Amino acid sequence: MMTDPYDIAAPVIYDLVLRSRRTVLPDGERPAAVAIAGERIAVIGDYDEPIPAHRTEDLRDLALLPGLVDTHVHVNEPGRTEWEGFATATRAAAAGGVTTIVDMPLNSLPPTVDTAALAAKRAAAEHQTWVDTGFWGGAIPGNDPERKSLHDAGVFGFKCFTAPSGVDEFPPLDTAGLRQACATVAALDSLLLVHAEDPAHLHDTPTAPAFDGFLATRPPEAETSAVREVIEAARATGARVHILHLAAAEALDAIDAARRDGVRITAETCPHYLTLAAERVPDGATAFKCCPPLRGDANRDALWDGLVNGRIDIVVSDHSPSPPAMKTGDFATAWGGIASLQIGLPVVWNEARKRGLALADLARWMCAGPADLVGLHRKGRIATGADADLVAFDPEREWTVRAADLLHRHPVTPYDGAALTGTVVSTWLRGRRIDTEAAPRGRQLRRSTR
Repeated sequence: MMTDPYDIAAPVIYDLVLRSRRTVLPDGERPAAVAIAGERIAVIGDYDEPIPAHRTEDLRDLALLPGLVDTHVHVNEPGRTEWEGFATATRAAAAGGVTTIVDMPLNSLPPTVDTAALAAKRAAAEHQTWVDTGFWGGAIPGNDPERKSLHDAGVFGFKCFTAPSGVDEFPPLDTAGLRQACATVAALDSLLLVHAEDPAHLHDTPTAPAFDGFLATRPPEAETSAVREVIEAARATGARVHILHLAAAEALDAIDAARRDGVRITAETCPHYLTLAAERVPDGATAFKCCPPLRGDANRDALWDGLVNGRIDIVVSDHSPSPPAMKTGDFATAWGGIASLQIGLPVVWNEARKRGLALADLARWMCAGPADLVGLHRKGRIATGADADLVAFDPEREWTVRAADLLHRHPVTPYDGAALTGTVVSTWLRGRRIDTEAAPRGRQLRRSTR
């Protein structure tokens, strides 16, 4: 029966209502019903509240989480699509409950260091993304004149290195270049992301198969020294800066002190630093190689303490895959990157639950926090007016990771064979369940997107 358009008391009929006894809201977890109109969350009601809708799904004891926002993903297309591409990366993201990614400016060819390269990146991504996708710009020696144009074109900020990046076309900034990048970012009211390792503390890796030899070449001092340099550059310029993939907990004291002084600095860590430890890397297991490296159990505990106490702001993947041949050999020559985009949520939950932490903690670190870092305030939360990016998650299901079953381009991950508790059941992007067998619906996001 059609609703009378002149009946002001006629009820609103929503497109979809999702009910869960474990809905993870900004103020904690509780039973709730989430009503969706179009692409947005329209109403949040009680679990058993009657809400008119064209479709209703009762998830019962499955948790309903916000879609994850991963601001540290290396897609590598165009130019190195044989490493990873938009189609494979975003399929994996969707399967893992990630509904928004922001792509790093390397290791694509060309790197995203000018507007022509950004246009090439956007063209490559067109009609290929199963999740919403934004882009970082790069800050390398000599591209300072391009940064304002990149900012105006909608990048979410700029990424730089203080040590060699691993690819020649994306060289690091020296002290003067870092200071200039901070000054430019401050003038634009943008954000500078820094891979913070001091080359003065890095050493050549021996070819021996033991992980200890590689670990010794990238000691904690490399991170702490570079973090102090970033802090001083930010202090002098007023720039907002973000420390990428923090592995050395020792750097947190300097970050804390800088914040107390008014320096605008945030930091992230990654699932692998929270769940893997140097003591348990098998000889020759180059799938575990990343830079900065995995550190010891005590350091891992300190990173968890940093998260719980608000000293570390977010958890994102640093998904950095490569062809299998590049991950073979020894720790001196293998590519330094870990692929975990699809399994970051269960990997972190598996460890968090053992530590007595809640799904609401993960939502803060992996959903709302990364969204707020880049100004996407309609992402990463179950709230009225937010994008209806949602995840049905079974927090109790036990399963075993099989690398061959993952959807990123190459079946290489240090989690192969890992026994985990918790798995993604369904993912919704802007109100519609993601079907990776159908046409992709992901949008390209720009800095001005809210």
